[in-house]
Amino acid sequence: MADILILSDRDADPFPDGAALEAAGHRVGFATLDDRLGTGPTPDICFVDSVKDLARGRDACRAMKAQSPRLPIIAAVATDALDAVGPDWQIDSFVVEGAPAEDVLARVRLLIGSHLADSSSTLRVGELAIDPDTYQIRLKGRPLDLTYKEFELLRYLAQRPGRVFSRSQLLQEVWGYDYFGGTRTVDVHVRRLRAKLGAEHESLIATVRNVGYKLEPPARRPL
Repeated sequence: MADILILSDRDADPFPDGAALEAAGHRVGFATLDDRLGTGPTPDICFVDSVKDLARGRDACRAMKAQSPRLPIIAAVATDALDAVGPDWQIDSFVVEGAPAEDVLARVRLLIGSHLADSSSTLRVGELAIDPDTYQIRLKGRPLDLTYKEFELLRYLAQRPGRVFSRSQLLQEVWGYDYFGGTRTVDVHVRRLRAKLGAEHESLIATVRNVGYKLEPPARRPL
């Protein structure tokens, strides 16, 4: 079972329903959209109720992710506001207001499962060192300043060096099965990653024409 924090400015009927989560065995706490993580234990999941104030909800999601990059965040949004939700929210999933409790609980299970499956050891590919515990990637000892999704994309490719992934596969695995953006998002993040890797190392992420991308281990790069 998980410790779940719900951020909401609604005194009555916040979404999701904390009672339904508690009935499923989870421990639930509440705070306002302006609150941040204190000095106590970090929750396992954070819901941000953005139904009544979309802009403040987005800002709360981004602030929580900046404070705790590994904290899974689920945004609750109104049906007519879905078009406004995008990568800039830095969320891991979302639920639509009024969704059945079963849907909400399913998203909680999926996020908990995916984060528990994360490796806690440093992953090394050539001169790349990827530490999932600190969300830091170093290249030849130099830390790279990456966004959350840039980190996740590079880590996903590095976990499977040499394997080719289509844009659709990467979108599903890194952004999530419920992400509704286009595959161009993958191209944009690859371009940014290559720029941050620098001219000497940008070829680590290889383009496979008409297919997608792969991380090319240094020993296998063509001369």
